[in-house]
Parts: sequence; structure tokens; C-alpha cells
Amino acid sequence: MNLEIIIPFLRKTNLFHDLSEQELKRVAEIAISRRISRRSILFTEGSEKECVYFIQKGLIKTFKTDENGHDQIVSFLSTGDMFPHIGFFHPHPYPATAEAIVDSRLLAIPVSQFETLMLNYPSIGIKMMTVLGDKIRELQEKIQGLTGQDVKHRVITLLLQLADQLGKFKDNICVIDLPMTHQEFAISVGTTRETVNRLLSQLNKEELLEVSRNQIIIFDLRGLKSQISSG
Repeated sequence: MNLEIIIPFLRKTNLFHDLSEQELKRVAEIAISRRISRRSILFTEGSEKECVYFIQKGLIKTFKTDENGHDQIVSFLSTGDMFPHIGFFHPHPYPATAEAIVDSRLLAIPVSQFETLMLNYPSIGIKMMTVLGDKIRELQEKIQGLTGQDVKHRVITLLLQLADQLGKFKDNICVIDLPMTHQEFAISVGTTRETVNRLLSQLNKEELLEVSRNQIIIFDLRGLKSQISSG
């Protein structure tokens, strides 16, 4: 892939935005372009970590599997996101399985080559660790914010997050292209499919949103937010 395409993309990512032009060029030189088709597994939980990925276009979900074989969705990742978050500084295997929800285009940076790069350019590692520290604090705040919330609050919070990350707005209507089952939705917020069905049906009756197999349409974003701000 052309460095003239990779470098501007890297510059826009949170992790690399503080790097100099020369530092960005060094990172871009070891980056590998990858395409992954819908429903394909990029890597599995516990496997040896070979690369850290950046999404140029697409949608990825990460999930963990418990001892009973049940999946728990960790996150949804979209254009510009990096995963795993502490991949360059953590020696352990991949912490979760990553699967493409739609056809996606990724930039892969091999961990071993990046470690060598940081030995030659220590400033890269120092700048990245500052950014990662901010990211960890952000994740901690999100976890604390979810503590004690009821199921309805968690469902609406997830819908608002998806709207913010993936929503396309037209005439005050937010369309989220996301092939996500009610079971996957339930796993994401830690509840049952039946509970999610009931809550989404209620929100539909209130004409706030409509959920289909491949799409979520939010007709009244302000009204949806008021459901939790008033509760």
C-alpha cells in the first residue's frame, strides 16, 4: 500500500496523532494492508499475538467465550479504532476473539517489528504510552458509569454509543447499519434475549426506533436520550 495513503490514516488515529512526520513514516513502512470478509475470524482468544490492527473501513466485534461456551461481547470497533488496545505493550496472547461484522479493510502492524522500531525510536513509545494512559482512564470511567445501571439504561446507552460510532444521519433520523441479532445485543448489555426483545418492542411502540435484521433506525434521538436522563 502507498505510504501517501497510510501516513494520513495513521496521523488521524488517537494512538499516533502526536508522532512526527518521520516517526509516522517509520510506522507506515512496517504496516500491512489486510482485507477480511464478513463473519470471518481475524484472531481467536488465547492465540499468539502477532499484530495490532487498525480499522481503515468496516466493523469488528470482539468477544470472549466462558467455560460454558457462551460468548460475551467485549466491544464493537469501527473505522479508526485500534485493537487490542494495549497490544504493543502487553506480552500476553490476544485477550478476545475478533470477528468482522461486515467486509472490512484493516492495517496490521506486526508486534515484533514494532518493538524493534521502538528500540530505534524511543520517542514513539513514550508518546504512545501517554495516549494509552488517557484511553485506560476513559475505559475506567465508562465501566464506573455502567455500574448500578438497570437493564433499560444499559440498552439505551449501547444504542446511543452505536449511534455515535456508526450512525448516519438524514433528516434528523439516525440509521445504524449493523447486522446484530437480539441475542448478541443481550450479550453486550449482560441480560437475556427476552428482556432485550421486550425493551426494543416498547421503544418501537413509542416510535423512538425500529430494529431489523441488518439495521437500527432511531427516529427520535433526543427522545431516546430522555429515557435515561429522566430515569
